[in-house]
Amino acid sequence: MITNQRQYSITKSEVVRFEEALAAARASEPSPDVDPLIHKAMGDGLASQLDDLRTEVMEYEALRAGGITGRVFHSLTDLPKALIEARIAAGLSQRTLAEMLDLHEQQIQKYEATVYAGASLERIQQVADALGVEIEETVRYTAADA
Repeated sequence: MITNQRQYSITKSEVVRFEEALAAARASEPSPDVDPLIHKAMGDGLASQLDDLRTEVMEYEALRAGGITGRVFHSLTDLPKALIEARIAAGLSQRTLAEMLDLHEQQIQKYEATVYAGASLERIQQVADALGVEIEETVRYTAADA
């Protein structure tokens, strides 16, 4: 997942590099010591990675442009990704969010790099509040066996 403008720029550059590598791989014949199936698999691997990079770029661009305004999730483990997306959709940098929370920018970078793995529930709520995230969750209980 692309979380900031720097990663976006790097990923866009990588898309170009993968496009060039894929074009070169498809234009060339396998060397005599490489099985044609291996050569094809290598090209397919490049194509698959290129598709993944393009998807990440499109998702980031859609968030930044306001094309994605919410997310439905079925587990609390999806909440951290929603917070990252909410920050991007709000057009806020990691630095700006950190300032809103009276934290260092590096702390937001760490939270996002680890998908909020080390953040307390209280901190996650503070981030959600700062971003104006509205969370609607239905909790269902499993009945105890009688």
